[in-house]
Amino acid sequence: MSDIAFNQPTPYTLHLDDELLEVTKKKLHLARFPDEQTDVADDDWSQGAKVNEVKRLAEYWANTYDWRAEEARINADFNQFKVKVDVPGYGPQTLHYAHQTSSRPDAIPLLFVQGWPGSFLEARKIIEPLTNPHDTSTQAFHLIVPSIPGFGPGDPPAKSGFGPMLTARAFKILMVHVLGYKHFVTQGGDWGTMITRSMALQFPKHVRACHHNFFPCGPPPWYKAPLTMGRLILSPYLYSKREMDSIKKMQHFQKEQNGYLKVQSTRPQSLGFGLGDSPIGLLGWLVEKFHEWMDVANYTMPDDEILTFVMMHWMQGATPGLRYYKMAFAEEGEFSIMKMMSRYSDVPIGLSHFPNEISLPPYDWVAGVANEQFRREHDRGGHFAAVECPELLVQDLMEWFSSDVVRKAMQG
Repeated sequence: MSDIAFNQPTPYTLHLDDELLEVTKKKLHLARFPDEQTDVADDDWSQGAKVNEVKRLAEYWANTYDWRAEEARINADFNQFKVKVDVPGYGPQTLHYAHQTSSRPDAIPLLFVQGWPGSFLEARKIIEPLTNPHDTSTQAFHLIVPSIPGFGPGDPPAKSGFGPMLTARAFKILMVHVLGYKHFVTQGGDWGTMITRSMALQFPKHVRACHHNFFPCGPPPWYKAPLTMGRLILSPYLYSKREMDSIKKMQHFQKEQNGYLKVQSTRPQSLGFGLGDSPIGLLGWLVEKFHEWMDVANYTMPDDEILTFVMMHWMQGATPGLRYYKMAFAEEGEFSIMKMMSRYSDVPIGLSHFPNEISLPPYDWVAGVANEQFRREHDRGGHFAAVECPELLVQDLMEWFSSDVVRKAMQG
């Protein structure tokens, strides 16, 4: 798309080459698997993805999974486009996005941003209830779902440096200059949280309210919030059970689950040689994340859904999605990810807490960096809320974005 004009959307249809599909099947049939140790239980994922589970999925992928049928369903479910934008501080970048408009005249533009190892497909189950709610008294939305560049059909950045800060600038151009939405609201989890938080900090005149189901932050310095620090010190006595559970989950993540983060934020390309060439390697790497981060007691990810999520990274050779971590933590400047996490934004936010989410800290931690005006706590769900429990997420989005706080913000 190098020859197209800036800011001019072009309709897009997802289609992978036959050669990639044929090579993928050959690689699946030639795969070599590790052995499980005999004293590790079948439900013990502490060493990573379970061999029998990856073997089962690999066999299904090679012999039964129908990408062409899934590809057709994706094209039917999403109105997709590509557009070239000129990103300040970077230069030209082509974006992939889906744009689902509502027939309702009172619809609010909602930017939905995915995370890793997800893709724009995370929004699949919430499109219809958000754009065309059965109850006409509830809030409706125009839904815009961009791909992070390098995820799914999103063109990978040709140069280094494209992290959340620049993604935020690119998505602002998409919303304001390409689609003409001068004021809009956002929803994000995982990288989507970081990107939309950055958008709120960089472009508060356009981003009027945000919603997050993932919100990493630490406690504010004791000298800024001594009561918060005192409450932390006495947390066994003063924190609610949900807050204590959240702290334990964050500690468990830091101790047992963040190895991927260390590798992907330091040497993603070395990892990409393996995951980008071996469908089994990528499958194992992602299946473990789905199992650990989802509320598997309440949601079983269907095999086709698993493999389609994996395909969104396999089609790019995996490396661009891995590299995004390196680019994120290498950012510099006032809107870099490390500075942003401790920087206050007065754009109003709403939070949804799902019990198997990796990071949603106590309310007084959040208060140190965000203008939280809404919170809902649920008894099921995990990191991929739009996939696992879309009806709960939709309910929260409708309630928060139809509140007086957001209505006033949109008018202002």
